[in-house]
Amino acid sequence: MEKKDDVLILAIETSCDETAAAVVRNGRTVLSNVISSQIELHKLYGGVVPEIASRKHIEKINQVIEEALREADKTLGEMDAIAVTYGPGLVGALLVGVAEAKAISYGAKKPLIGVHHIEGHISANYIENPDLVPPFLCLVVSGGHTHLVKVKDYGSYEILGRTRDDAAGEAFDKVARAIGLGYPGGPKIEKLAKEGNPDAILFPRAKVADGPYDFSFSGVKSAVLNYLNGCKMKGEPVVTADIAASFQKAVISVLVDHAMMAVEEFGLDRFAIAGGVASNGTLREAMRGACEKKGVRFYHPSPILCTDNAAMIGTAAYYEYLAGTRHGWDLNAVPNLKLGQR
Repeated sequence: MEKKDDVLILAIETSCDETAAAVVRNGRTVLSNVISSQIELHKLYGGVVPEIASRKHIEKINQVIEEALREADKTLGEMDAIAVTYGPGLVGALLVGVAEAKAISYGAKKPLIGVHHIEGHISANYIENPDLVPPFLCLVVSGGHTHLVKVKDYGSYEILGRTRDDAAGEAFDKVARAIGLGYPGGPKIEKLAKEGNPDAILFPRAKVADGPYDFSFSGVKSAVLNYLNGCKMKGEPVVTADIAASFQKAVISVLVDHAMMAVEEFGLDRFAIAGGVASNGTLREAMRGACEKKGVRFYHPSPILCTDNAAMIGTAAYYEYLAGTRHGWDLNAVPNLKLGQR
């Protein structure tokens, strides 16, 4: 295909509770990255309500796209392609973005590129790290996903391990709710943990016998609930800061152990983290320290690029665009889309 000096992509992300649009140039330069968050609304319910999320996406999506183009000082006609997250995620939320992208693509006569949400998270690392190129290992940790991935090339992935039950971020949210912190749990647990003793309570670190790189966080979540019930039955005081710190340490130690085991086995000298939980400072520092000991270069996106955003989708779409990936008007939301699936 003809090589252009500049490829401009308008990207849309609506997989959960952020309505986002971005304009990305050549996969690595973000000209705009607009995010309309619904966190304040979903806080009232203690978590994301899918039907409400979908309705809010419908209300906000045109406005967010217009703002992204305005901030980038670009027109729709200047775009080379329209990209959109089509899975995994909440089906109703995904459908809003997919329908919008198809309509724009059709009306503006621009190629349509569907992007995998996890591929987007991995690609967020490219934006601020011009020296990062495949192959490398990446740990994706978010509210819905915990994946340890070997990035073999742009758009080519091998999943080494994944969670068998709760994702790490999901466990953070459930424990936060149990100790009265509310939603979203990750940032609140991290903040409270700074005041606690991470060695106060020994919570379990689960190992999966038939999958050395797989994760399981339902056990540590249940252990916290059992600990709280035990304190209540015995009339013992509950030190929530110690619970938060000890729980966080248990989760992070498993993430780091699995990551370093993969580093040793595959001999790659670059390691990245991505996803909402990757904005956790304690995790980042633990992973940075472990990587330094192994002589491995460590990468992570800025916090705004860890949470759901459209810039990461535009980055992933750029490499799909170069590879010739195009989708038709039959592109649909796939809520359980597997990484590497087309």
